[in-house]
Amino acid sequence: MKFSSKLAAALFASSVATGMAAAAPVTYDVDPHHTFPSFEADHMGISFWRGKINKNSGKIVLDREAKQGTVDIAIDLSSIDFGEDLLNKWATGKDFFNVEKHGSTARYTGKLNFANGDPTEVQGQLTLMGVTKPLTLKLNRFKCIQHPMLKRELCGADAAATFNREDFGLTAGKDYGFSMDVGLRIQVEAVAAK
Repeated sequence: MKFSSKLAAALFASSVATGMAAAAPVTYDVDPHHTFPSFEADHMGISFWRGKINKNSGKIVLDREAKQGTVDIAIDLSSIDFGEDLLNKWATGKDFFNVEKHGSTARYTGKLNFANGDPTEVQGQLTLMGVTKPLTLKLNRFKCIQHPMLKRELCGADAAATFNREDFGLTAGKDYGFSMDVGLRIQVEAVAAK
């Protein structure tokens, strides 16, 4: 009888410890090969220029038990890709991002908001050209699975937002009737850190 009580106590302690470990925050490394912030911007009210950022990095911390988490993403503006070399060169030059003067890194940091057990938005701040402004990303999709090859958890999301580029001092084309609104669409995948 004493043995059974000790065994039951040990099993209970083990299950509590396992539950505590499962409830701990998990850090995920953003997978730069499966993460692409893309955007669309007006061209004189007659068409849209669309492009993406090819290089980025970051970390996401997710605590499902506490229903909270954080996002910290670095975006390399020098990797902007419109699919047109001359436009890419112009965008990184003195008339737009001016990466030589302002540096090539933009940063997005924020906190996850949850509903029904999953993150549904990120309330955060975008720092671009040395200016920081609030920006909320809506998560249209969020899902986690066991990565079939890495044998670690893989989470992904599709996020969207719109911001006014004039707020960051990016006014090129305004005198020609360009809208200052920029639509963002971000696909992101992140793998649980080892």
